[in-house]
Amino acid sequence: MKPTKRPAQRKEAVPAGYGRFLAGLKAHIRKTQLGAATALQRELTMLYWRIGSEILDRQRSEGWGSKVVERLAADLQAAFPEMTGFSRSNLLYMRAFAEAYPEPAMVTALPWAHNLVLLDKLKRTEERHWYAAAALRYGWSRAVLAAQISAKAHRRHGKAITNFKNTLPPDRSDLAHQTLKDPYTFDFLTLGLDARERELERGLVEHIQKFLVELGVGFAFLGRQYHLEVDDEDFYMDLLFYHVRLRCYVVVELKMGSFKPEYVGKMGFYLSAVDAQLRHPDDQPTIGVLLCQDSKKLKVEYALRATNKPIGVSDWRTKLVSDLPKKLQRLLPSALDIEKELKARKSRKRN
Repeated sequence: MKPTKRPAQRKEAVPAGYGRFLAGLKAHIRKTQLGAATALQRELTMLYWRIGSEILDRQRSEGWGSKVVERLAADLQAAFPEMTGFSRSNLLYMRAFAEAYPEPAMVTALPWAHNLVLLDKLKRTEERHWYAAAALRYGWSRAVLAAQISAKAHRRHGKAITNFKNTLPPDRSDLAHQTLKDPYTFDFLTLGLDARERELERGLVEHIQKFLVELGVGFAFLGRQYHLEVDDEDFYMDLLFYHVRLRCYVVVELKMGSFKPEYVGKMGFYLSAVDAQLRHPDDQPTIGVLLCQDSKKLKVEYALRATNKPIGVSDWRTKLVSDLPKKLQRLLPSALDIEKELKARKSRKRN
């Protein structure tokens, strides 16, 4: 007796618009999950502040000592074994947290690990507030926050000399100005005293991740020695970026020496060319950034007055071979030695 065949199940047709409906639901669920995680994080940080505030009040009013904190840690760990964070050291951080922020509205929006970085690395309340606001605004991770503090970012943001107030609309000029720093610090590079601009450029590209961290949030790297053709002639910009918050291209030119007024004219040419050849109608006008080893303020201001293109000028710093111990200096090859070796290798390959 032959087994009877079951009738094949018919696949129901997917209704029109189902894919878009499903994608919308997924986005809503993910947004809710993120919101729930953020709310939980905020509540946890606020709980830590309340605990720290209670400990602080009791120590001030009743003279509780450090041994009480140790006992409190043991009792809380016994009562809530599923929760981490009630160690003696963390309770002391909670106390310091409450002492540092009598009004914790801003910092409770940051993860607890970020607040530990602020407590450990900074003493002044205004500096903690500056970095807390920057971390929230730019979405800095804990590692990036620590790196920005080590690099003293609060002293450098918005310090570049620019003509943005005269060349950009008011709603964009302030944001663009705050985006730039002065000086930029490239501690991840070591250059000889006879280094040239191409070596600096090559070093920055080879360490592009660290370079982008130093530039700040929002910069997307598009290319090195970016090619433009104007009137059948080739031109090459040192570095080209797109800034996602400013919604514009950013041309970066690197200079090994002091600022010279003629740099502004060449940068203006590049900005006009990028606006004409690359800029989308929805993009904002392209911005130029000149990075020099030394910029005299008055000279820069005079040069920027003579152009209607938005340009900023900043200094850059890095480690020089001369900063290293002399024994190590003698072991490092010069730029000329490296160039000779590269030419020799190319010659050997051809042969």
